[in-house]
Amino acid sequence: MIARDERSADTPAPVGVGLRAPHVAEVMATRPAIAFLEVHTENYLGGGPAVAGLERLRHDYAVSLHGVGLSLGGADPLDRRHLMRVKGLVERIQPALVSEHLAWSVGGGAYLNHLLPLPYDESRLEATSRRIEQVQETLGRAILVENPARYLRFRHSPISEPEFLTELARRTGCGILLDVNNVYVSSYNFDEDPLAYLDAMPTGAIGEIHLAGHATNDAAGRPILIDDHGSCVAEPVWDLYRRALARFGPVPSLVEWDTNLPELTVLLDEAARAGRLLRAAQGRERHVVAA
Repeated sequence: MIARDERSADTPAPVGVGLRAPHVAEVMATRPAIAFLEVHTENYLGGGPAVAGLERLRHDYAVSLHGVGLSLGGADPLDRRHLMRVKGLVERIQPALVSEHLAWSVGGGAYLNHLLPLPYDESRLEATSRRIEQVQETLGRAILVENPARYLRFRHSPISEPEFLTELARRTGCGILLDVNNVYVSSYNFDEDPLAYLDAMPTGAIGEIHLAGHATNDAAGRPILIDDHGSCVAEPVWDLYRRALARFGPVPSLVEWDTNLPELTVLLDEAARAGRLLRAAQGRERHVVAA
């Protein structure tokens, strides 16, 4: 995959899908016309047939490793053993992109099966920056950090999320994985403006965009959106994606689907829609360059 700042105006940005276990055999057999595949890093740390299959797919597709276990936003020291296993997989697969979440999942030696939020303040900014630098030094490459979906507010969190991510990128040289579904979910849950969120993000740091579906739950009589990756991308999220492309240009984009998995053709149709919007954005960018 070509990083955005290295692509010419005539090079199309790639569209990918998240590869999950029920679809692996079909992808192996049919080799669908998709630019890249993204897998959860932790599902491939054990080696064996899963990694061997990913190596075979690597010949036909760019691969993106999307991690959920480094606990970048945590207070505990990084798990060096886990990080070295990630490094081994990166060296073996040679992925186009490596990404992690702005969240934490380890505390007091206990591993939690959740991506938990962190307060956005200077002390956590410094600590998270150090952890990202350690990861990047170990892997020998820059990573992307993804904005989370939010369901609660901290009493003390004086830095906005876009400012926090922008400063992480400035201090560490990491990129940002912009999940527009998460932007929409968080903005809806807290009556915030998703367009203002996009406007506050640095244009040169967005290395990938994620699209996914969400669910609506009832919270004591008030609807709340949950980033469950279990349905088609909602129309308001497609609208926000269009606005993101208008601001950041055609960025490599991925459709995620993790629960209630559909037939592979449904996932590919969602990716095709993203591709049409990307090509339209690419055309507008070429027009501006030519003008």
